[in-house]
Amino acid sequence: MKLRPIAKAVLLAFPSGLAIGVASIASAQQTPPPKSEATEKVERVVVTATKRESSLQDVPFSINAQTEEDIRKSGAVTLEDLSRNVAGLAVQNLGPGQSQVSIRGVSSGQIVRDQPGVKEQVGVYLDETAISMSLFTPDIDLFDLNRVETLRGPQGTLYGSGNIGGTIRYITNAARLGVSEGVVEANVNTIQDGSTGGGVKAALNVPLGETAAMRLVGYATKFGGWTDALGPAGDKDVNGGDRMGGRLSFTIQPNRDVTITPRIVYQKVTADGFNRQEVYNLYANPYTTTVPPVTFGDDQQYLKLSEKFEDKTTIADLTMRFGFASTELTSVTTYTDRNILVSRDASALTGSVSVDLGFPTAGVLLPSNLMDTTDYKGFTQELRLSSWGPGPLQWVAGLFYADTDRKYAQRLPTPGYDAFTDATLGAGTSAATANGFPANSPYNADLPYNLKQTAIFGELSYELTDKLTGTAGIRYYDYKEERTFKSGGLFANGDNQFDKTKSDGYSPRFLLAYKMSPGVTWNAQASKGFRLGGVNDPLNLPLCSDQDEAIFGGYQRFKDESLWNYELGVKMAQPGLTFNAAAFHTQMKDLQVTLDAGSCSSRVVFNVPKAHSTGIEAELSWRPTNNLEIGFAGSAVNAEFDSTVVDGTGAVLGGIRDGNRLPSVPELQFTASLTWNFNLVGKESYVTASYQYVGSRFTQPSDQENNPRRFVHNLPFLGAPASAATTVDLELPKYNLVNLSAGMEFDRGFSAIVYVNNLTDEKALLSFDRERGGRARLGFQTNQPRTIGVTLRKSF
Repeated sequence: MKLRPIAKAVLLAFPSGLAIGVASIASAQQTPPPKSEATEKVERVVVTATKRESSLQDVPFSINAQTEEDIRKSGAVTLEDLSRNVAGLAVQNLGPGQSQVSIRGVSSGQIVRDQPGVKEQVGVYLDETAISMSLFTPDIDLFDLNRVETLRGPQGTLYGSGNIGGTIRYITNAARLGVSEGVVEANVNTIQDGSTGGGVKAALNVPLGETAAMRLVGYATKFGGWTDALGPAGDKDVNGGDRMGGRLSFTIQPNRDVTITPRIVYQKVTADGFNRQEVYNLYANPYTTTVPPVTFGDDQQYLKLSEKFEDKTTIADLTMRFGFASTELTSVTTYTDRNILVSRDASALTGSVSVDLGFPTAGVLLPSNLMDTTDYKGFTQELRLSSWGPGPLQWVAGLFYADTDRKYAQRLPTPGYDAFTDATLGAGTSAATANGFPANSPYNADLPYNLKQTAIFGELSYELTDKLTGTAGIRYYDYKEERTFKSGGLFANGDNQFDKTKSDGYSPRFLLAYKMSPGVTWNAQASKGFRLGGVNDPLNLPLCSDQDEAIFGGYQRFKDESLWNYELGVKMAQPGLTFNAAAFHTQMKDLQVTLDAGSCSSRVVFNVPKAHSTGIEAELSWRPTNNLEIGFAGSAVNAEFDSTVVDGTGAVLGGIRDGNRLPSVPELQFTASLTWNFNLVGKESYVTASYQYVGSRFTQPSDQENNPRRFVHNLPFLGAPASAATTVDLELPKYNLVNLSAGMEFDRGFSAIVYVNNLTDEKALLSFDRERGGRARLGFQTNQPRTIGVTLRKSF
């Protein structure tokens, strides 16, 4: 196993270095400043990561919980914002509603819009409901959340497939019995060289007699944009958008042993474009001579057509809890309806193919719109029985069933294309390749999926001594997936095929927790994770070169992915101090990795026999005085392939070389923060400054081969020579973000927060975007520039 210098140095220091650090902190605590009630108090955060309520510090594995107050003070509005304060959590931003999450370096690369068969590596839940869906990690509004839990390491025992790297749980505030309360919040913000955003949010809790209550939450947010478009569809700040939605929930408790909580959730997210900064576009580049050449500036792109993203989500769920004797029975029933549209300007993609086919200039210039639609409907039912109350033996056991339908479709409407096709390639060509799909759409595909899963799971904990507790858990799973693939149009193969995928097996977990002293617990864990395999879409053979067809044509199926995670951690809680840290090693088998299939405009998933991720993570919250709070969250990770994969010619395939880094994972990332609490004109006030460092990354494994990369476009169009090439450094550079915020609590529940995010206006490249191997378009997703805003809040 190879370790890079930073990770190796830190790993060699653990746990001895950690012991020294804990001892130093403990020593400092022996002579503290004068204490008050605030510094004496040990904060207790309650979580439900183990399917039962427990203190955060008592959970016997690595977990982070961002409370409602943490979220509000940090100014976070997205999961990407939250990740700043969570060690080991990395988010790859691909645009609104399309973020990809990895935990502890478990990552297989960028999943793109036309890979619906790939399963997620991190599960995302809204309370008890799974809402993650490979590429489309939903942008849940963070208003009126009780907390956000990040469970690190595989969580297959209690949460199943798709939680192989970890689990993120959004926990909402439930309706409270006998309480009348509400809150209204308003925000306005402005982006440097961008547009203005803002929003209004409200929550209301109303008692309904003595045994029931209702909680109503609503929000409407406008997001400012900062990316400018050149070309016929050009405009400023094209990546702005909106999010609106709400939750209506009830708590019904006829007696202390029965609690029923029905709920409905609705959210709609829209964006008018994407945060893509282009380097090269078929229609706008430095090499054209028949039209003026273009060199893109910061946050610029070229559009023939406007782009759009839309995500409508409706969730209806019912949770019922029944207590009897020392046992609790929980039933969770969920129905999810989700509709997603990704509408992209694919003119450069279609045009690049048209150049290869010998179309005249007028045919190459046709506007072309790639429309991806997803219609998702899912039903899940979980029944679980758990121990309730004190005692050395605690247990939970359950049954889980899910039936989901996901209808994915692609269309490429390009008005006038059939006429150029028939004129160039022969009369009747467009009709002969249509395969029943509409005219003037050179690529079409329908991919309906059905996935059924059943599972039996359970965990048992026993206090072996007054200091040592052991936990063992296991999940048996059975998956059956069916899918149909039909394609048509000039760029497609005219496929009509049906495939099945099935798998069953076991995911175990073993934990030990040793309470060394009051407030200090050591944890050890060994756990297995699992991710279902699947079937690759057929290559778009009409677009492939003979070489690319030979290299990528043999990867029809990809196998299940599995891993074993081993970790050793410590949790320390003292008055004014919380310190959690862990060292981990994850050994992966048959890691599912995504590669671009060269010129085919296809993506292929294949298995890498061995890979690993090894590292440490630490989180500190320290209040040495009543006024000062110090925070730190960071991780050092060494995530690499342990196998080399070659193609039929013996060449390394897609950067899968022993010792190369796994994609999208920084070797080092951390956030440090300082908060000063004080009274100003008799009002509780605070000022917070935070600094975030994120190390370099690669979007795909192949990006670290022959880098910087020279993309030869080989598309003689608009006077550009066939030899025209663009050189791009594909190593996403490290970046630093500084955020400031200040808040004040006024009388009668009124508060105000003023903030500046990205104070230094740092330009961060978040992921690399390429169309058709770079022949059509090259660019990067970028972060939000300096943003200044104010949030006003009124509680009543």
